[in-house]
Amino acid sequence: MTNIVFMGTPAFSAPILRMLVEEGYNVLAVVTQPDRPVGRKKVLTAPPVKEEALKLGLPVIQPTKLKGSEELKEIIALNPELIVTAAFGQLLPKELLDVPALGSINVHASLLPAYRGGAPIHQAIMDGQDKTGVTIMYMEEKLDAGDIISQSEIPIGHSDDTGILFDKLSAVGSDLLKETLPSIISKTNKRVIQDESQVTFAKNISREQERIDWNKSALAIHNQIRGLHPWPVAYTTLDEQSVKVWKADTIQVNTKEQPGKVVQIESDYFVVQTGFEEAIRINELQPAGKKKMSAVDYLRGVGSKLRIGDTFE
Repeated sequence: MTNIVFMGTPAFSAPILRMLVEEGYNVLAVVTQPDRPVGRKKVLTAPPVKEEALKLGLPVIQPTKLKGSEELKEIIALNPELIVTAAFGQLLPKELLDVPALGSINVHASLLPAYRGGAPIHQAIMDGQDKTGVTIMYMEEKLDAGDIISQSEIPIGHSDDTGILFDKLSAVGSDLLKETLPSIISKTNKRVIQDESQVTFAKNISREQERIDWNKSALAIHNQIRGLHPWPVAYTTLDEQSVKVWKADTIQVNTKEQPGKVVQIESDYFVVQTGFEEAIRINELQPAGKKKMSAVDYLRGVGSKLRIGDTFE
């Protein structure tokens, strides 16, 4: 039975942890990020991986910062044979990477060397990619730069958003790790050096990336909206008030108005002009200070005064 320390934080990681336990691996401890305030009321909430670990009866370690911490000493003292990470959210210091005899491996949600970094799923959708996947790789001090062990590829559908793809890739990652672990433990696995000339990055999403630029093409804006759904959510402004755009789609129009201008209002949606004589159909949104709502409810309520010619900035 292989002794493993598992490190992960979001919902993406929970099925991978569950698979390790179900397959009989001895998970010595689960390392995850600290509980964080969530929502308007800032309710202190445990990460999904902590919740899963507690259901499985596993000890949980939650370092604020791993390097130089007492928690790091605690993990090293466990002397795991293998460390498995999946969207943990912190870089592992070399003194920890060097501990396991079988190495430290990562389940990364992209086809490396493409999209190294913390937001590979968001960025792949925002860039309009038609495929992505999962890479099992050895970890080193440089971000997502270790040798590739195995990969699995899936298509990105036109209507896939980040939430949908997170779920798909979590299942793919769990299956791929299950398939790959025996060769890692027996030391018969392949190691493929990443081609540095093909490296791209997916840094954590910035506030600037969340703002819609209506001068872009309808397809680029549609990719941005679905790439940021269901978090952190794309936004625009109307009358100097922030409006989050949760769901939208491209639509053909016979207009050439200023980008950002409302060019069509129907009972269940409205249409905003973009660049290149294209437009976006708004289906679900969230005005400032309000809950998320359908375009139908918006047009019947707080958006009842919306008129053709009004402009989103």
